[in-house]
Amino acid sequence: MNILLTGGAGYIGSHTAIELLAKGYKVTIIDNFSNSNQSTINKIRAISKKELALYSGDVRDEKLLQKIFTEQSIAAVMHFAGLKSVGESVAQPLTYYQNNIDSTLVLCKLMKLNNVSKLIFSSSATVYGVPKQLPIEETHPVGTGITNPYGRTKYMIEEILQDLVTSDDTWAITALRYFNAIGAHDSGLIGEDPKGKPNNLMPYIAQVAVGKLDMLNVFGGDYNTPDGTGIRDYIHVVDLAKGHITALEHLDGKKGFSAYNLGTGSGISVLELISAFEKNSGKKIAYTVVARRPGDVASCYADVTLASKKLGWRAEKTLDEACSDVWRWQTNLANEQHSGSS
Repeated sequence: MNILLTGGAGYIGSHTAIELLAKGYKVTIIDNFSNSNQSTINKIRAISKKELALYSGDVRDEKLLQKIFTEQSIAAVMHFAGLKSVGESVAQPLTYYQNNIDSTLVLCKLMKLNNVSKLIFSSSATVYGVPKQLPIEETHPVGTGITNPYGRTKYMIEEILQDLVTSDDTWAITALRYFNAIGAHDSGLIGEDPKGKPNNLMPYIAQVAVGKLDMLNVFGGDYNTPDGTGIRDYIHVVDLAKGHITALEHLDGKKGFSAYNLGTGSGISVLELISAFEKNSGKKIAYTVVARRPGDVASCYADVTLASKKLGWRAEKTLDEACSDVWRWQTNLANEQHSGSS
């Protein structure tokens, strides 16, 4: 079975590609490398010791997508492609709406033309907005109180996909609402390597630890949380990747739209994450507490009961494992970049 991964060279897509290949699936990737590195593709091949098909380009390119569907026997699609920075989306809302929504519309159009009806959509816990209760269940209201354009694009896409299955009962679509992905592959070969200054907390911490950045800004120390810093549900990226495969296999014989939280069910504060990384890396993280960042919420963590009951999936890796894996990856990357420049 050949699975198309849009944005498959990215952080979550690349780890999912490895898990798919390990389970005997064929993998086809389309990526424009706007926030990923082409070298990741060779690392996926090295880890899996298997081949994959790569198409370099944008998901909004209808001719390229048609070429993929013509040349590859695609059975299902995992849609990772999209811009994903909360802060950047506040500053550049039109860019986010155009990129994230248009890419999904083009993808679904070409899937329909080529009779491919299975789709796993990379959604986000941001669709819940400011949580009305914690932990957050899938029955929590979505679309109201969303604090940033990134989250609104994910919500709008979910609405589009639900309209799609209402209009055409051949579709089987699952939206996976991610909480906060961290960690790296235990080989140390792939991990989160954003271009420019990181927008996510863990890669920023790692780059401070390795000396690439001087100081971490902790956005907000006055939230109504035990230590005043924001609380999030940090899930290891490999657990997240395995959740996609479980969701894909659950689509067999199913129709319609469904949504599942993918998280650990536990909340960790920014300061707790820093402390865990220091323990597992042996490095002291320099940080300063600054004003809250627009678009952020105080606390957000998942109720994962539904995914456990319906999919038989649960996160297994620990916070310590995630920190150790990130440090191994970041150290290897720094050595690789140093040797490449010397």
